[in-house]
Amino acid sequence: MSAPRISGVLETCLYVDDLARAQAFYDRVLALPVLFADDRLVAYDAGVASVLLLFARGSTLNTVHLPGGAIPPHDGQGPLHFALAIPAEALDAWRTHLASEGVEIESEVVWPRGGVSIYFRDPDGHLAELGTPGLWKNYQAEART
Repeated sequence: MSAPRISGVLETCLYVDDLARAQAFYDRVLALPVLFADDRLVAYDAGVASVLLLFARGSTLNTVHLPGGAIPPHDGQGPLHFALAIPAEALDAWRTHLASEGVEIESEVVWPRGGVSIYFRDPDGHLAELGTPGLWKNYQAEART
């Protein structure tokens, strides 16, 4: 029996040492809309059915009980990696924007399928990637705009 279909990645989580500092960075640099924020987490709208979650490190070590059920404990250590999709025509604007915010582009990769990725770090050392179509076989210009 094969597994039922997955329609996408819904959430990506980062664990940060200083939630206020991390939120200020993500608000300023990525300017994603905030879906929810409290003293434990910030949830950002990262595109169609995709959420970037910032958790205060250690704040998720206990089960969270909600009226509809419980969220089991989780946490993470060390520098993590995530990537956000950007249109190819926005690549130069992102380079300029990151420079204007004092964010150093650590690396840039041109992929065999034609996509380009730029990499930079957040204040907790997490590696952020902005990638254009052509990076993966399932991420092509005609499939995503």
